[in-house]
Amino acid sequence: MTLYFLDFLLFMIGLYALVTKRHIVKKILGVAIMEYSVNLFLILIGFKMSGTAPIMVADMDFATFIRTAVDPLPQALVLTSIVIGLGTLALMVAIAIRLYERYGTFDMHEINRLRG
Repeated sequence: MTLYFLDFLLFMIGLYALVTKRHIVKKILGVAIMEYSVNLFLILIGFKMSGTAPIMVADMDFATFIRTAVDPLPQALVLTSIVIGLGTLALMVAIAIRLYERYGTFDMHEINRLRG
């Protein structure tokens, strides 16, 4: 239960950075922290304390395999989420670089003021 609370706290830190910060790079870091928190939550869903890898050994019966194996679906979802997160992070950084080239600042309030 403590792990879920800490994961929620990590998500809230990312949300705080996304909502309250004015600097674009800090907002990008907030989104990245939120993404890592969601990935950690998905891994915690499929976690078993005495779980084994989801590979069935020849001398193991099916009931024992079901009782001891961890769920592989959250692991697959996290792998997909990591790839998608990397793509969106690269896009956010590219947009931030273009904004800096155009306006000369990473401050969102300054960019809104210069837009006219």
